[in-house]
Amino acid sequence: MPSYAVAMAKVTFLGLGAMGAPIARHLAEAGHDVTVYNRTRAKAEAWVERHGGRWAPTPAAAAEDADAVLSCVGADGDLEAVTLRKDGCFAAMKKGALYVDHTTASAKIARQLAVEGRDRGLLVVDAPVSGGQSGAEAGTLSIMCGGSDKAMEAATPLMQAYSSRIVHIGGPGAGQTTKMVNQICIAGAMQSAAEALRFAQNADLDLDRVFEAVSGGAAASWYLLNRWKTMAEDSFDFGFAVDWMRKDLGIAIEEARANGAALPFAALADQFYADAQALGCGREDISSVVKRLPKG
Repeated sequence: MPSYAVAMAKVTFLGLGAMGAPIARHLAEAGHDVTVYNRTRAKAEAWVERHGGRWAPTPAAAAEDADAVLSCVGADGDLEAVTLRKDGCFAAMKKGALYVDHTTASAKIARQLAVEGRDRGLLVVDAPVSGGQSGAEAGTLSIMCGGSDKAMEAATPLMQAYSSRIVHIGGPGAGQTTKMVNQICIAGAMQSAAEALRFAQNADLDLDRVFEAVSGGAAASWYLLNRWKTMAEDSFDFGFAVDWMRKDLGIAIEEARANGAALPFAALADQFYADAQALGCGREDISSVVKRLPKG
């Protein structure tokens, strides 16, 4: 079997943000030899001090002789920087190595990386995740994947260290396009939960009893179950920020223009999140969209 499929692999992780740091931790705890890179050097040093392994000053240096390189960065430009630009990992990766990207990015760059990787003899998987920071910390992420069968065969043993569900959707870009589906669904569920809460508050209903009544039936959603109480308490520190949702919805809306899909509600929800940004909620959890709704 290839070296990246056995218990111990030389693994590089690029990007130690709210999602990347715990994912890299799970890989280290699974017994892999982990080298990390982060744009802010202090974060990489702190991660190594806490979890072991090594840090490297550039993506290329981190990727030298690695069996697998994984990444979770901010957006398309950040992803291009750690892969294809000067000191990017692709130039340093050995032939036959695996590259897995967990960034939520465009399908366009996912397909570009697949082509660039193929030309360099690399196996490439676009693998955005769902489950948020709490899922990353707990190792229970859901991963939606695009890439070849061979690339998936190589990636799955690594991804099992931090996930509860791995689904191979299709070829390059299919993972990112599926993440767009995920975010479109979230936009609707979050907005409806926020409006329902405000309606109940303005009607002077007992919020605990309302939740008990509606949470066990067809109205239930992850956001109703997990954000009803926290929205009522004006608590919005849960990781997935409004700024990131606007980025994700922008990617989905752009992709819809290319494939002919109509996304009227997603476009409307995007404007609601723009309102939340204008209220200063850009770094708060997306449930802060409730703040744009009047409370009686």
